[in-house]
Amino acid sequence: MAAADRTEFGMLFSSPRQTALRLISSLAYGVGARILQTAGALVIMLSFAAPLSAQQGPTRIVTLGDSLSAGYLLPQKNAFPTVLERVLREKGHKVEVSNAGVSGDTASGGLERLDWAVGDGADLVIVELGANDMLRGVDPAITRKALATILTRLKEKKIPVLLAGMVAAPGMGRDYEMKFNAIYEDLQREFNVALYPFFLDGVAGNAALLLSDGMHPNPQGVEAIVRGILPSVEALLPKG
Repeated sequence: MAAADRTEFGMLFSSPRQTALRLISSLAYGVGARILQTAGALVIMLSFAAPLSAQQGPTRIVTLGDSLSAGYLLPQKNAFPTVLERVLREKGHKVEVSNAGVSGDTASGGLERLDWAVGDGADLVIVELGANDMLRGVDPAITRKALATILTRLKEKKIPVLLAGMVAAPGMGRDYEMKFNAIYEDLQREFNVALYPFFLDGVAGNAALLLSDGMHPNPQGVEAIVRGILPSVEALLPKG
């Protein structure tokens, strides 16, 4: 499906059944790739094994997400975590941003690998999950429960969180759309966490910022996402 044929975000997912099939080949693009990304997340855990005080080392940010933040089909230099780190450093912030994104992951998948993917040395976690739940038509109650458990565990570890929201495609149906879209604001209120309402804000539906699949951000799209989410990230960084 060419991006030119899908100019609106809702149209990208007009058929949940077709999108679910596309998801297998697009978002979850192979067991091998998942294994490699999972191994990468293990490296993150190991790198955080030795604690380092905030005064001595950089602020460690982990992006726990799916292909949208992992950098699907992009060089590592163009992936969201790498670009976010570069931009923050250009603004004078001493940070390290680690990529704990796995293509095809649902909120439940993120929960399963939470402890070792994030590790013990993270100072901030950006939780970007839920897109695959929506595309697969997962019951919003299941998605909400998984995200709530992730937030609970991170809160227990006293790790600040930026929750990156997702918006249900109109093709999923009005009832599903209302239930899914309520998840992120409900969790923001319940857990008192920072919320960036829509991770793809300004990018979804814009063919110039998307790969040919019409769903994933291209390098320009990633830059746009970083510009949008940057103030929310900076607000959670240590002052001074």
